[in-house]
Amino acid sequence: MFERSLYRSDMLGCALCGDAPCTKACGRIDCAALLRSAWFDDEKVAAARLGEENPCASCAAPCESACVRAGQVPIRALMTRLYDEVRPGLEIAPPANEDLLKTELCGVPLENPFLLSSSVVASTYDMCARAFEAGWAGAAFKTICTLDIHEASPRFSAITGDNGSIIGFKNIEQLSDHSVAENMSIFRELKKNYPTKFILASIMGQNEAEWEELSRLCEENGADAIELNFSCPNMAEGGLGSDIGQVPELVERFTAAAKRGCKIPVLAKLTPNVARMSPAAEAAKRGGADGIAAINTIKSITGVNPHTYVAAPAVHGMSAVGGYSGNAVKPIALRFITELAQNPALAGMHLSAMGGVENWSDALEFILLGAGSIQVTTAVMQYGYRIIDDLKAGLNYYLAEKGFRSVGEARGLALSSVSETTDVLERDTVIYPKFHREKCIGCGRCEISCADGGHQAIRLNGERKPMLDAKKCVGCHLCVLVCPQRAITSSRKRVEKA
Repeated sequence: MFERSLYRSDMLGCALCGDAPCTKACGRIDCAALLRSAWFDDEKVAAARLGEENPCASCAAPCESACVRAGQVPIRALMTRLYDEVRPGLEIAPPANEDLLKTELCGVPLENPFLLSSSVVASTYDMCARAFEAGWAGAAFKTICTLDIHEASPRFSAITGDNGSIIGFKNIEQLSDHSVAENMSIFRELKKNYPTKFILASIMGQNEAEWEELSRLCEENGADAIELNFSCPNMAEGGLGSDIGQVPELVERFTAAAKRGCKIPVLAKLTPNVARMSPAAEAAKRGGADGIAAINTIKSITGVNPHTYVAAPAVHGMSAVGGYSGNAVKPIALRFITELAQNPALAGMHLSAMGGVENWSDALEFILLGAGSIQVTTAVMQYGYRIIDDLKAGLNYYLAEKGFRSVGEARGLALSSVSETTDVLERDTVIYPKFHREKCIGCGRCEISCADGGHQAIRLNGERKPMLDAKKCVGCHLCVLVCPQRAITSSRKRVEKA
């Protein structure tokens, strides 16, 4: 298996096009789909799809000349690497069906664990219908309310990586700007045309009566479950959204109100803008919640324009603290899901996780830490509904490869390895780094980082290859992380400290 970052480094010129010219020019394989699979860490599935013979072996590579960035993406070389280096190591063929992905949410069947999260990506009939057709199991519809919503423009900003892909994303968007009646009509039409798809109705009331009435209406019009938005950080009015999620007493009261209005499952969507999420989650359970959804976006400022002195996004010379999402928030989301899953007071509650899921392995991490379903927004905004193909294929292949009989068998398997404190960690041995000098390009990054951020244990020899001073090395593995070639790994043997 290739290191994901190395494979991506060869693809930095790829724009991940829609209706891609490379595939049209090839006529033999879907180059764009295979490239996207590799980008999203599905290289095993991509290699298996290439077939018994390398389709690029004697090809003039018209795909590369047709590319919108002609000459920047070595498509033929990437396909050949998949065939020559990945395919021979495949232990199984891709599963013939997606039965391993079948699961449930509070007793309601899901064809796979992947849902759109409550946001712009699930805000109209057409959008949800296209997502359902693409293969998403369901959608948490954009939060329904009785408020008069008027959005700002622009309302997004981002922190990007080397190739322009979004690492962290900020929004100052609010709730659905459709009326309650309009949204109920959408629910009826979706349930009529897609009866097996899961509709999670996100709602926000201004008082107990509204929470109860909205939950009742959503159930009557086809929703399979209710999600209570106690977490939106962008509300214009005080006392709503994340203001509720920070006060357990309000969470309990409004959860109980919503439960009075319906008989279908109710999930409380909680804010990460707290030190611990358990108090609010336990309050939701006392109020009758069947599950927890987490995390919503994190209050943030993504940057300030050095010329106008206005933070992003700028709206007529002003900005505001907004909600931060994207792959950058995944470590924080994983931490909160772990806290909830390890809390015995919440045993039996469904955990619907979100926060930085971009590929199948991101989703798997949440499942291994206790999540029963996965919600996605920012990756869809960047790459489109089509990523469901790679989410499903990658997770399905992993489950089959590991011998799991269902995705549910993987749930929570990593929880026992995580402690809230570091006092449980063994501290009497060291794992030294291992240098793969055939991969080393002699850049010296490991030496610089060890000298200025570590323990001065690495030096370059006359051939610009790293040499380790084991007497100084403490096994921190900073060098492993900074090497741009991934030419340094962890050795497998633990050594007693001197």
